[in-house]
Parts: sequence; C-alpha cells; structure tokens
Amino acid sequence: MTAQAVQQSDLAVVIGLEVHVQLETDTKIFCGCSTDVADAEPNTHTCPVCLGLPGALPVLNEGAVESAVKVGKAIDADIPEETTFHRKNYFYPDLPKGFQITQYDAPICQDGELAVEVEGERRTVGIQRAHLEEDPGSLQHAGGSIDTAEYTLVNYNRAGVPLMEIVTEPDFRGAEEVRAFLAKLEEVLEYLGVFDSQRDGSLRIDANLSVVDADEIGDDGGISDEALEAANRTEVKNISSHKGAEKALSYEAQRQKNAVQRGREVEQETRHWDESRGITVSMRSKEEEKDYRYFREADLPPLQVSDWKQKLDIPELPDARRERFGDEYGLSEEAASKLTSTKQVADFYEDVASEYDPDLAATWVADNLLGELNYRDMEITDVEDRLGEFKHLIELVAQEEITTKNAEEVVLREMLDEGDDPETVIDREGLGKADEGEVEGAVTEAIEENPDAVEDYHAGEGGALNFLVGQVMQKTGGSADPGSVNQMLRERLDE
Repeated sequence: MTAQAVQQSDLAVVIGLEVHVQLETDTKIFCGCSTDVADAEPNTHTCPVCLGLPGALPVLNEGAVESAVKVGKAIDADIPEETTFHRKNYFYPDLPKGFQITQYDAPICQDGELAVEVEGERRTVGIQRAHLEEDPGSLQHAGGSIDTAEYTLVNYNRAGVPLMEIVTEPDFRGAEEVRAFLAKLEEVLEYLGVFDSQRDGSLRIDANLSVVDADEIGDDGGISDEALEAANRTEVKNISSHKGAEKALSYEAQRQKNAVQRGREVEQETRHWDESRGITVSMRSKEEEKDYRYFREADLPPLQVSDWKQKLDIPELPDARRERFGDEYGLSEEAASKLTSTKQVADFYEDVASEYDPDLAATWVADNLLGELNYRDMEITDVEDRLGEFKHLIELVAQEEITTKNAEEVVLREMLDEGDDPETVIDREGLGKADEGEVEGAVTEAIEENPDAVEDYHAGEGGALNFLVGQVMQKTGGSADPGSVNQMLRERLDE
C-alpha cells in the first residue's frame, strides 16, 4: 500500500509522556532559596547556586528525595540501592548554568505503573522511570507567543525548584487516554502531599507522538520496539493542563495523519503547543540522547536510598480509599468517587461521618457543599479554614434546628456568597425552625383557605396534598419540616 493510499482509519496513534511535576518543598533542590515564588518580583529568589555562578556548589534537598521515594512507592516502582546525578548539557535562555542537574542512567524510581480508568475500562500504564532534576527559569514572551513575540524576558525565580520527571511507556492510543491518566496522576500526587495543583506551572507535559499502521498494534494494545523505532515521532512541548494535553495531542495526531494520507513524511522534530491558536508549531529538529553529552555531576556524591522505601510511609491512596468508603460506609461507587476526589474532601467526609449518619454526611459533602463550590468555580481548599462552620450547619440539620431545605437553599449559599457563619444567616433570614404550635396553626389556615384543594385531595388527586404543603411552607417562611407538614395534613384531612 502506497502512502497516498493510506486511509486515516488504517493509522493508529502511539503516545508516550514526560510529565514534569514540581515537588512541594520550602526550598529549592540544591540551594536554600524559597520556592514560594508565585507573587515574587522577578529574579528576587535567586542565589549563586541556582544562578550557576562560578564556585557555587549544590547541596541536595532531603525533602525532595523523600517526596520522590513516596511517589515511587505510590506507583509501585523499583527504588535502587544507589542513585546518582548527571549534567544534561544544552543551551537555553532560562537555563543559567548551560546544563541541568538531572538523573540519567540511575533514576530514583524505575519500572512503575499506574492503573487508570478510561471510558469505564481499567487499564495499567507503564512508567519507565521517574527521576529528580532542577527546574529551569521561565520565559515571558512580550507582545505575542514564542514565535511572534517582540522580545523575551527571563525570570530565574523558578530555576532550581525541585522537579520530578515521570516518563511513561508509549502506552496511550489517544488523547482522551492521556487526559484520564494526568487526572489520576495528579490525584495520587496530591494525596501524597508532594504536589500543589494550584501552583502556577506545577505540572507541565511533553508528549512524544507517532502514527503507525494500525496493524502494528497488537490485540493487547502493545507495539514492538522495531515498529516504534521505524516511526518518526514529534515531541510536543508547552502543555500545562489536562484539557490542554487532550487538545494538543488531538490536533497533532490529526496533523500527522493528514500528512501521511497526503504522502508526506512526518518529520522527527520538537513542536510547540500554541494554546491561543490551538495548533502546534515547529521549534527545532528533535535532539537525540547523544546531543546532551550527559556526564556525572562531580559535586553530588551517589545517594544511598534503598532503605528509604521501608522507612517512609505514604497515606491511603485514592483507589484504596474509594473501595473502603464503599465497604465501610455503604456508599455507591459514584458517591465514593466524589468523596475521594481530593484528600481534603475525603478527610472532611470522614470527619462528618464519624459523628453523623454516613448517608447524611455523603449528601451534604458530595452533593450540597461540592455542588455549590463547583457552581462558584471553587475548590474545597478555598474554604479549608471554614470546614468547622459547614460541619456545624450539618449538625443543625441533624438536630432539626433548621430545615434541610433552608439549610441547602439559603444558609449554605449565603455562607459561601457572604462569608457569614450559619447562625448569622439563620438569624438574619429568620430561619429558625417553626415550633409545633405555629405549624399546626398554618395547617389549619391552609385547609380553611383552600376548600377546592381539600376536595381534590378527597377525590384522590395527588397534587392537591403537595399544593397544601406548599401553602403551609409559605406561611411558615420555609421554617417547617416538609415531611412533618405532609404527615400533619394527612392526619387532619383523613379525620
């Protein structure tokens, strides 16, 4: 079959990822400069070490190593007895030393895996290696993107922030699989407490993508080394989100398929994802390993890490917690998934469920609180210091001090919108639960004022009772319990 005759349906996509994760440490990986650079003036969090000045020597941050070992345990990777650092030599404006301290042939984590669910199917993605390295600085392109900017500024505040590069096997066959994997990886990293997704630039993705004859893909989804070697691949850089990865790789896959269909050869190159235009653009020819001239970093001795895996504990990971929530609390798979979406959500749910009915706790945390936060484009971390107030609101509902309806539709929403505590909202809106005498009076009035509805009720029309309940709720300002009102009306109407 000639290249011109190849149809897109005869082509398959093969993708492997290099995910760069900023580790949450107070200081940089080889110096004492702060990593809290989000609001800092450019080039103020620097020192001779992270700027690579002559005579400055690196000192390894133990916290970064501990984080890397925890990641290794979470992905069930092999952690060797000894790991070493190398210099990766290449010129780039935001790399002040002219080389990057990284790991080469002895990474701290090797041969791991991560299970991920894609469209209801659970599969395992192989992780070839995960290694420690330093982040370069950052470039700020003025007046445009990388290929249209008037000029470019360099900020070295980020230079030296600890990075973990996680390299997968070429196990992805579509952009949607990549997005699912990134979401799962980020979830695990946040559970470990080694990563903050809210930090700008905390997760960056480079992706290697090839198109091959569909026949090269085995029944198990695998592909031979020979077929991979024969396929020219492009590296797509500058991807910074799950959604961006799906868009960038969908575009690049289609671009390569179109090229093959037209009889053109796919060039092996590095391409830049231009998010504003939704396209990839050529940056340079793809480097090979030999171009980086790796050699041992003489200023950092070999690191013995074999016993760290036994010494360091990791928390219960999301999959295990999800399963336990189903077994221990009787939650549905959907509810358990919502309640383990982040460690903060899961911890808050367990705190509430330890004192109140697990189903009540699940409804309030998974549906009410998370639903209202999502509507406002907020995360639970945005209200982390107010979780005691939300728990108190649940307590008021459980003790029948306020109706569920008012708690959900008024108090919770005003707590989020106005920043008030539950008592302030209840007092301001007059939402204290009506006493029995007030409810009985409202029931009597509703029956007397609506003889047609009473007649319809006796005629068997189901909507009549709901109408009368609504009348009572209106008269009590929503402070009566709808279930109690329903029962009270039935008793009175059936006399």
